[in-house]
Amino acid sequence: MKPCALLLAALASLLSLPTQTQRASAAHCAPGEAAYVQHGSMPVPPHLHHIAALADFPPDSQAFLRENDEAMNRMMQAMMVPPTGNIDRDFVEMMIPHHQGAIDMAKAVLSHTRNEQLRRLAQEIIVTQQQEIAAMRLAVGDPLPTAEAAPTQIAPASR
Repeated sequence: MKPCALLLAALASLLSLPTQTQRASAAHCAPGEAAYVQHGSMPVPPHLHHIAALADFPPDSQAFLRENDEAMNRMMQAMMVPPTGNIDRDFVEMMIPHHQGAIDMAKAVLSHTRNEQLRRLAQEIIVTQQQEIAAMRLAVGDPLPTAEAAPTQIAPASR
């Protein structure tokens, strides 16, 4: 067997694609509703369907993947705004959720990683994305939200 075919066979045995029923139920979810499928007793988020069993991952990885998926779902839903015809307003209304999604994902990684380089990067993402959200709000004449401290000192979960 060729190395490429062997690798593909190994990957195929590791990955469990959703069944036809699971794909159909995921396709019929209401907007904003997560299309989770079951792998054994474990619900798996939509973009993780290719994972054979989320339960095979360490608990901290499972928590991170779920938090990240929730952030992605919130961001994608919030970005689906009806256009107003005002280019500036439409741009800001779509970009703010995008920036908030980056903040939420950075918070999730801060809660779970001990990698100091990634922690610093996540902290920078939180601060810069908050600044950019404020700048966009000001650019279209919106008031700034109440100031709150950037949550850059989230301790990673104990392992």
